[in-house]
Amino acid sequence: MLAITRQTASFVASLKASDPPQACRDAARTGITDCVGVMIAGAAEEAVRIVSAMSTSSTQNDGAPEIPSGRNLTASDAALVNGVAAHVLDYDDVALAGHPSAVLVPAILAEGWSRGASGPDMVTAYVGGYELWAQLAALEPGQLHERGFHPTAVMGAVATAAACANIRRLDSEKTAHAIAIAASLASGLVANFGTMTKSLHAGRTAQSGVIAARLAEQGFTGSLDVLEHRTGFLRAHSPSGQPRIENGTIDIGANWRLAHLGVNVKRYPTCYATHRSIDAMLGLVGKHGLKPERVGEIRVHTGITQKLMLRNSNPRTGLEAKFSMEFAMAAALIAGRVGLAELSDAFVCRDDVKDIIAKVRCSTTTEVMEGDQPFAPADQVSIELTSGEILTCEPVAYAKGSWQEPLTRGELQDKFLDCATRVFDRNQATILFDQLWDIERLGSIRELRLTAIGPTHDEASRRL
Repeated sequence: MLAITRQTASFVASLKASDPPQACRDAARTGITDCVGVMIAGAAEEAVRIVSAMSTSSTQNDGAPEIPSGRNLTASDAALVNGVAAHVLDYDDVALAGHPSAVLVPAILAEGWSRGASGPDMVTAYVGGYELWAQLAALEPGQLHERGFHPTAVMGAVATAAACANIRRLDSEKTAHAIAIAASLASGLVANFGTMTKSLHAGRTAQSGVIAARLAEQGFTGSLDVLEHRTGFLRAHSPSGQPRIENGTIDIGANWRLAHLGVNVKRYPTCYATHRSIDAMLGLVGKHGLKPERVGEIRVHTGITQKLMLRNSNPRTGLEAKFSMEFAMAAALIAGRVGLAELSDAFVCRDDVKDIIAKVRCSTTTEVMEGDQPFAPADQVSIELTSGEILTCEPVAYAKGSWQEPLTRGELQDKFLDCATRVFDRNQATILFDQLWDIERLGSIRELRLTAIGPTHDEASRRL
């Protein structure tokens, strides 16, 4: 049997800033930058306010700020609140069939803030957590979604523990204990998609990583074969029932998966399973100048696992609509975009939106594309007009913003500013984007301008 727990812990504990190739560091920078912007935009959502209200302000010196208010919390509570904010809009990036940045970044920010870590320390911890997640995913031939597990909350738990262990400079033995502790904190159900609880998955996962690393540092123990044991993490969560724990390949640190798989930045605040179809639909709308009254039926051909995630065929709220292919098509046709404004309860419940939702027909395939996403090889959209004419779009294999079709620096900045200026003025938002984009030059995380500046903030809080 492979010594997966010890081998991966050894990699994480020994990982230094100079080790990852540049492509890994670039991907980490993209993930960190995008996530912070989305986190700021999500902070005002009701789910975040509820979790924040349950988190008591802290006077501890090793605390971390709630973003963007600057309120000092314990590091674990900061990871919780900021993690919920990072995921609540479903606007955060995607990779490894989950949302690595939404759990890694809040945990790294919280733990790094309390430790006075540098920008390169953040990047290194991100790479370490991502690579552990990717290595474990490579050992499982099935898809966690199909068993009802949210990969972000399952794989993410051990990934955040690894990232926090790296930030805290734990040795290989204690890093293995941190991973083992976090393995028992992993959980999150697909059935809760379209509710506040999905964002709680990210917050609790980020918090679990902080807690696990700190417990391990103090001598708390877990099983050092927790990942590979026959009653352990990989087998317990395995949708295939046949994880490769005996004949798999452990090549973490030799095969840099972050460089190859990267991060997929979202252009729309909806489940990533809709994005290729939205690109196709918007292309048809723009090319043909389509109006809703001309449309008789919209046909979408997508993957069976994608449709499983998109559980709400007739959404009634903005949260439910994030997991609805039918809504995504309706919004793209009626508004000519799928943005934060369209993900409101009022827009979702409009009569014209409901009328188009009723005209969407989805079919599925069991075929799966190569790579880390449990998606069909491509999404296909066609429209039958009321005249009987059929309009079709070329199959879309990669959404704009994906690692294969990445956003430019300017496009990423546009999204960041759109998110951050919901709280910050444009100048401060631009300064923060530039800081994050040059993160490997950052001497301390505490230099980041993460707190909204206003007349009620004193100068000390402005430096948070």
